Amino acid sequence: MKIKIHYLGLVKTYTNQTEDTVELPDAVPLSDLLNKIAQRFGKQFIQDIYQPDAKYIKINFSITVNGIFIGQLDGVNTKLKDGDLVILMPLVTGG
Repeated sequence: MKIKIHYLGLVKTYTNQTEDTVELPDAVPLSDLLNKIAQRFGKQFIQDIYQPDAKYIKINFSITVNGIFIGQLDGVNTKLKDGDLVILMPLVTGG
Protein backbone atom coordinates (compact mmCIF):
# COMPACT_ATOMS: atom_id res chain seq x y z
CA MET A 1 0.00 0.00 0.00
CA LYS A 2 1.08 3.60 -0.54
CA ILE A 3 0.94 6.20 2.23
CA LYS A 4 1.35 9.91 1.47
CA ILE A 5 3.25 11.94 4.07
CA HIS A 6 3.43 15.71 4.52
CA TYR A 7 6.15 17.25 6.70
CA LEU A 8 5.22 20.66 8.12
CA GLY A 9 7.12 23.36 10.00
CA LEU A 10 10.17 22.24 11.92
CA VAL A 11 9.68 18.63 10.80
CA LYS A 12 10.63 19.53 7.22
CA THR A 13 14.00 20.83 8.47
CA TYR A 14 14.78 17.27 9.60
CA THR A 15 13.61 15.69 6.35
CA ASN A 16 14.65 18.40 3.85
CA GLN A 17 11.38 17.80 2.02
CA THR A 18 7.74 18.75 2.38
CA GLU A 19 6.15 15.49 1.25
CA ASP A 20 6.87 11.86 0.46
CA THR A 21 5.14 8.62 -0.49
CA VAL A 22 6.06 5.40 1.31
CA GLU A 23 5.24 1.81 0.35
CA LEU A 24 4.26 -0.48 3.23
CA PRO A 25 2.56 -3.86 3.62
CA ASP A 26 -1.23 -3.73 4.05
CA ALA A 27 -2.81 -2.78 7.39
CA VAL A 28 0.38 -1.97 9.31
CA PRO A 29 0.28 0.35 12.32
CA LEU A 30 1.45 3.95 12.12
CA SER A 31 4.46 2.96 14.25
CA ASP A 32 5.81 0.92 11.29
CA LEU A 33 5.70 4.02 9.11
CA LEU A 34 7.35 6.13 11.83
CA ASN A 35 10.09 3.51 12.30
CA LYS A 36 10.79 3.60 8.56
CA ILE A 37 10.90 7.41 8.54
CA ALA A 38 13.18 7.46 11.61
CA GLN A 39 15.60 5.01 9.97
CA ARG A 40 15.65 7.11 6.82
CA PHE A 41 16.19 10.53 8.42
CA GLY A 42 18.41 9.44 11.27
CA LYS A 43 19.68 10.73 14.57
CA GLN A 44 18.12 14.20 14.73
CA PHE A 45 14.66 12.92 13.73
CA ILE A 46 14.95 10.10 16.30
CA GLN A 47 16.18 12.40 19.04
CA ASP A 48 13.59 15.13 18.55
CA ILE A 49 10.49 13.56 16.98
CA TYR A 50 10.16 9.78 17.25
CA GLN A 51 12.27 7.05 18.82
CA PRO A 52 11.84 3.78 16.85
CA ASP A 53 9.45 1.36 18.55
CA ALA A 54 8.26 4.01 21.02
CA LYS A 55 4.62 4.05 22.11
CA TYR A 56 4.30 7.83 21.63
CA ILE A 57 5.58 10.63 19.45
CA LYS A 58 7.69 13.23 21.30
CA ILE A 59 5.70 15.85 23.18
CA ASN A 60 6.36 18.86 20.91
CA PHE A 61 5.05 17.17 17.76
CA SER A 62 1.75 15.85 16.48
CA ILE A 63 0.49 13.56 13.74
CA THR A 64 -2.76 13.38 11.84
CA VAL A 65 -4.05 10.52 9.72
CA ASN A 66 -6.56 11.75 7.15
CA GLY A 67 -7.03 14.95 9.15
CA ILE A 68 -7.66 13.30 12.52
CA PHE A 69 -5.13 13.62 15.34
CA ILE A 70 -3.75 10.23 16.34
CA GLY A 71 -4.77 10.90 19.96
CA GLN A 72 -8.37 10.61 18.75
CA LEU A 73 -7.54 7.36 16.96
CA ASP A 74 -5.36 4.56 18.33
CA GLY A 75 -2.13 6.55 18.71
CA VAL A 76 0.90 5.01 17.01
CA ASN A 77 -1.07 1.75 16.82
CA THR A 78 -3.52 3.31 14.33
CA LYS A 79 -3.83 0.94 11.38
CA LEU A 80 -3.00 2.53 8.03
CA LYS A 81 -4.65 1.75 4.73
CA ASP A 82 -3.78 2.42 1.11
CA GLY A 83 -4.05 6.07 0.19
CA ASP A 84 -3.95 7.45 3.75
CA LEU A 85 -2.49 10.93 4.26
CA VAL A 86 -0.21 11.26 7.29
CA ILE A 87 0.91 14.72 8.40
CA LEU A 88 3.81 15.21 10.83
CA MET A 89 3.99 18.67 12.38
CA PRO A 90 5.12 20.63 15.41
CA LEU A 91 2.39 21.40 17.91
CA VAL A 92 2.88 25.15 17.49
CA THR A 93 4.24 27.19 14.63
CA GLY A 94 4.95 30.85 14.89
CA GLY A 95 4.61 33.69 12.46
